[in-house]
Amino acid sequence: MTQQIATNVHWHHGEVTREDRNRLMGQKGATLWFTGLSGSGKSTVSVALENTLFEHGKLAYRLDGDNIRLGINKNLGFSAEDRTENIRRIGEVAKLFADSGIISLSSFISPYRADRDQVRKLHEDAGFDFIEVFVDCSLAEAEKRDPKGLYKKARAGEIKNFTGIDDPYEAPENPEIHLRTAEMTLEQEVDTIIEFLKTRKLLAVD
Repeated sequence: MTQQIATNVHWHHGEVTREDRNRLMGQKGATLWFTGLSGSGKSTVSVALENTLFEHGKLAYRLDGDNIRLGINKNLGFSAEDRTENIRRIGEVAKLFADSGIISLSSFISPYRADRDQVRKLHEDAGFDFIEVFVDCSLAEAEKRDPKGLYKKARAGEIKNFTGIDDPYEAPENPEIHLRTAEMTLEQEVDTIIEFLKTRKLLAVD
């Protein structure tokens, strides 16, 4: 857990509550955390899910790995320490989105189980839903897809600390949602997630 360095800082509560924001949005804020190998389809399914939610009048926002590294995390590399800090920062951002009443779709390889568990605890301690979505794709299939040519570069030694090649990926043991990409269409994946959100009563406010 990252140590609090700044002193004499306190969380300031406003007069508009989380419940107020949820009623305004007609939904409950939550975080869907998509994890899987590079090329597994995390971004693809999150884009499709965002579109579907929007069509149903629900607001979601994608936090994509590359997008975040172009901005808030541009000073981080891919060492184990930097990966941990990358995920910690995104966990904090996702929690703020959840507090605002928005459903955040966080698409990150996030290869280390302990890092994902830390983000889960961050949400659960604050009373937010954290839904781990394992986008399950074999290494062989991910390499075959290789949409960005990253596996080819990693095999050639041009990229170091690449997940699945010279850095480990620790698959979720008990994800809330398990998408087996070799057996499911994109539409089936989205439908599976939507149904789960309905069972959690996140798409409506009582």
